[in-house]
Amino acid sequence: MQMYSASLFDYKRLATKEVMVGDLAVGNFHPIRVQTMTTTDTMDTAATVAQTIRCIDAGAEMVRITAPSQKEATNLQNIKAALHKKGYTVPLVADIHFTPNAAEIAARIVEKVRVNPGNYVDKKKFEQIEYTDAAYAAEIERIRKRFTPLVKICKEYGTAMRIGTNHGSLSDRIMSRYGDTPNGMVESAMEFLRIARNESYHNIILSMKSSNPLVMVQAYRLLIQTMQEEFGEIYPLHLGVTEAGDGEDGRIKSAIGIGSLMEDGIGDTIRVSLTEDPEFEIPVCHDLVKRYEQQTIRPAKNEKLAVKINYDPFSYHRRQTFAVHNIGDKHVPVVIADLHSIKKIKPEDLKSIGYTYQPETDKWKISDMAADYIFTGNQLLDFTLPGTVKVIVDPVSFAKATDKKKYVPIYCEAEYAALTMDNTKADLRFVMIDCFTKESPAANEQLMTKLAKDKTAVICLSSTNQNAMQSVRRMLNKLLELQVQNPVILITDSQWQTPDEHLIHFATETGGLLIDGFGDGICLGFQKDASLENVKSSGRTYLNVNDIYEFANNTAFSILQSSRTRISKTEYISCPSCGRTLFNLQETTAKIRAVTHHLKGVKIAIMGCIVNGPGEMADADFGYVGSGPGKITLYKGKEIVKRNVNSEVAVEELINLLKESDVWIEQTVTQTTS
Repeated sequence: MQMYSASLFDYKRLATKEVMVGDLAVGNFHPIRVQTMTTTDTMDTAATVAQTIRCIDAGAEMVRITAPSQKEATNLQNIKAALHKKGYTVPLVADIHFTPNAAEIAARIVEKVRVNPGNYVDKKKFEQIEYTDAAYAAEIERIRKRFTPLVKICKEYGTAMRIGTNHGSLSDRIMSRYGDTPNGMVESAMEFLRIARNESYHNIILSMKSSNPLVMVQAYRLLIQTMQEEFGEIYPLHLGVTEAGDGEDGRIKSAIGIGSLMEDGIGDTIRVSLTEDPEFEIPVCHDLVKRYEQQTIRPAKNEKLAVKINYDPFSYHRRQTFAVHNIGDKHVPVVIADLHSIKKIKPEDLKSIGYTYQPETDKWKISDMAADYIFTGNQLLDFTLPGTVKVIVDPVSFAKATDKKKYVPIYCEAEYAALTMDNTKADLRFVMIDCFTKESPAANEQLMTKLAKDKTAVICLSSTNQNAMQSVRRMLNKLLELQVQNPVILITDSQWQTPDEHLIHFATETGGLLIDGFGDGICLGFQKDASLENVKSSGRTYLNVNDIYEFANNTAFSILQSSRTRISKTEYISCPSCGRTLFNLQETTAKIRAVTHHLKGVKIAIMGCIVNGPGEMADADFGYVGSGPGKITLYKGKEIVKRNVNSEVAVEELINLLKESDVWIEQTVTQTTS
């Protein structure tokens, strides 16, 4: 952690070795490279070439192609030749699982080979095995003998390699000794890396992928620390969230995992794994990467740490706070909707944030993703609100409000500093702090002392600095140092333009802090020049101002869901498809989502083949896995429940399984309140 920890509070790019993938340089402060993976049958040369060209034309700098057996590995030669004939020379990457022989063929053809240490030599049967140290050493020797031939071929042919650990496909051997942990992920890769280094082969990139962004971030940080301590150098890192899904949720989950690490200065190449056509992944990659194109590149290696870290970046512990009403302590993070730019708020405006007024019954219908608080600026509302929501206003408007329980004041630093505690009737107040700006270069300890004693105060943190996330994290670190335990709301505004840019910005800035254990609520807003109107995002068009508020509200709840801090809907863990996929993944995912989207808190994995089957979906409650052409195997947790179900009836059988497991509920109207 020492070699890049300064970037937790002030962005610094991590120094890594340079690796050549064909003619493409990766690492060592070269631009962050973007890549994707084809979804076609590798034996269909024409289709694979056509899709690869679409990806390259979209901006892919590397394209990965699956090689599940020796015949597909051999056909990579035909694919490469056809691409070169058409003038495309972007490096190709062979994706290998289970078949060392295929890897050894591919390494003589393409510019890079990806191997998964969890299944390259080992098998996964979910068995717990007791090893003596001698027995474990014998297993490592077995791996060395099977893996070394590939290393020698790569060294001879100048082929690069990615040692790609996946959280869900850790071998039984690793699981038995290290458990289902980031430590296990790191050791799985390090075993293979040590073997390669013993052969003086260093053209290696590593990855630590998971469908859970929290696990992913911890694993990368541990890997960096381990490499630095053991080797004194760090190999380039490929970033990605496995089975991120599709649409806005897939983009948000990817941004939380990838963006959080990039905020730390980590990452030399990225792939966004969406259940969509691969060329659609590239613009999302570019939206992630361009956030850092103007950043100052400063190597952090061997620099003295300027700020003491007061939390553990390698494990999740939510910051300890006291509760103020429903904020802080053990409460789930709240969502604050910023509606202050609406000149005259009407009941119908609240529909965009989860509250639908029904005049015929004079009741409000409240969705599972209804905002907890509304910020209206200086506006007092002239209609009755549902009892579950409060309105945040400026101090002058709060003084005018007759209902001091429904309205809550929000103060800037100067207003709060001047506040006499006995001259207000508020039992809940918000205090805004712009973290470490030129106007406020350090934490005001006198203000902090006052806040710490005020059991009605909730702190709202934001920053107008270019590196806003690092500034907010530094303030949170300072709160820990000063033992200030007030709850904290993370306020993030976006100045970007397109919906995807906003999604990535919000998820990176807030999600990265949430998975570090920071934040008791979030509020997302847009700067004046930001716009969503008439722009499509993941198939949806945003046309008017209320759509913008709906977008922000839905994004807030999706960020909390993806960071596992507040569950408000069904979660789908769906792989991005590849040449191994045994059914139409996009169509099936949409079909399953349509009938299960109301099952709050249930995690459903939709996997194209056995490679992304019981291991990769280990975090899911139920699994829908391709087991052969037109055949599906259904899982409950890691256990097979039904084998080889015809795909025509497999979705119905999944619903039956959900019913048998007592998690199915019929769709009903959401709660109402007077």
